Amino acid sequence: MNYPNTQLYIDGHWRAGSTGATLPVTNPATGVVIGTVSSATTTDLEDALSAAERGFDIWRRTPARERARIMYTVAGLLRERIEAIATLMTLEQGKPLTESRLETLVAADVVEWFAGEAMRAYGRVIPPRSTFVSQNVLREPVGVVAAFSPWNFPINQLVRKISAALAAGCSIIAKGPEETPASPAALVQAFADGGVPPGVIALVFGDPAQMSTHLIAHPVVRKITFTGSTAVGKQLAAQAGAHMKRMTMELGGHAPVLVCEDADISNAARILAAGKFRNAGQVCISPTRFLVHERVYAQFVEEFSVVARALRVGDGLDETTGMGPLANRRRVDAMERLLADALARGARLVTGGTQIDRAGYFFTPTVIGEVPVEAQVMNEEPFGPIAPILPFSDLDAAIKEANRLPVGLAAYAFTRSLASAHRISNGLESGMISINHAGLALPETPNGGLKESGYGAEGGSEAIESYLVTKFVTQMNV
Repeated sequence: MNYPNTQLYIDGHWRAGSTGATLPVTNPATGVVIGTVSSATTTDLEDALSAAERGFDIWRRTPARERARIMYTVAGLLRERIEAIATLMTLEQGKPLTESRLETLVAADVVEWFAGEAMRAYGRVIPPRSTFVSQNVLREPVGVVAAFSPWNFPINQLVRKISAALAAGCSIIAKGPEETPASPAALVQAFADGGVPPGVIALVFGDPAQMSTHLIAHPVVRKITFTGSTAVGKQLAAQAGAHMKRMTMELGGHAPVLVCEDADISNAARILAAGKFRNAGQVCISPTRFLVHERVYAQFVEEFSVVARALRVGDGLDETTGMGPLANRRRVDAMERLLADALARGARLVTGGTQIDRAGYFFTPTVIGEVPVEAQVMNEEPFGPIAPILPFSDLDAAIKEANRLPVGLAAYAFTRSLASAHRISNGLESGMISINHAGLALPETPNGGLKESGYGAEGGSEAIESYLVTKFVTQMNV
């Protein structure tokens, strides 16, 4: 399959940027440039903003039933185009084809979920104090949305934002990831082919700082949604706050895992290893800090490491690949730095820990044991295939350690005890907690964090709330 050169999508048309400037796109499995993506200027952004303003005027008046019908059509198109979209995603992002196919299928599920939510954006009637008065609460779309989406899940992060906006009746300008532009473009094309009118969706690429500054400050934009690092999220939140713009922020995490003495260790090791090394560990909700009861610690480390060693690392286009490359050279360098620091502080290398001698950005699935909490990998989200494991003896102390960091996006626990599960679910400071399985980030469930991991939700019935405004109308009927 030939990789396309991706353009901007503005007012229902694909076009180059006003200056013709492009950025290279690299296949992380080979390190070779495979295509380009157009780079937008402020002139292009102004065109997108004008179109989005017109698109909002059309879309907000489109009946919810019609919006839902169009979105159901889009979901069907995504399923029909799964192989083409998944191949693009693997070429530009590196993840195995099986993961790219699953991401595309989940994207279709997300669109369907929000199509249903379009029909459930209810207002309400408040009983009046007088016979001659009516009191109604109306829910209306907030306006034009500016969305900023990352490269690690090129479709699934963006589709949540687009689907929630469209379900509510908003138009949206999406700033896509320059590293992985073709699969988001294929997603937007599906929305266009499904019947979304021109101007309702724009997809732009370019300098992140320039684009965020221009879009957030612009008076046409009324809501911001961002998925990315905590550091960048804080900057964007400050900009949005200065202009009183609504925000949804899904920021960084460092998900703790509590494996209790009474857990099914084999099951826990299998599930957690699969979650840890999915997308080469480049997942915001990836389990990353493993706290295991000392009595089952050795068994867990061994069984977890068996799964890690068995993973076949390679090009995601190879159907036998279990883990693909990291996104870029910076991620490989970060793995080496975090590993070296942990070993220097007394951690034990159990398996992995090396680059793979081939083209591309490959790093072996890595397990390190007896990791001190002072190690950088226990304090900095690794965003890669390194699993630090340390023992604990007291559950309350383990919960305290899990809560030590200022982030709280996802957390995991394994136990057969209802009492322990209750202590964990109530004690952990995390926006999402999964006990005895990996059940997070489904379309129908809330997806968001606490503390410095952001605010708002991008899943479940909660997600559409921030795309709607509440209007109270009271009327004397005379």
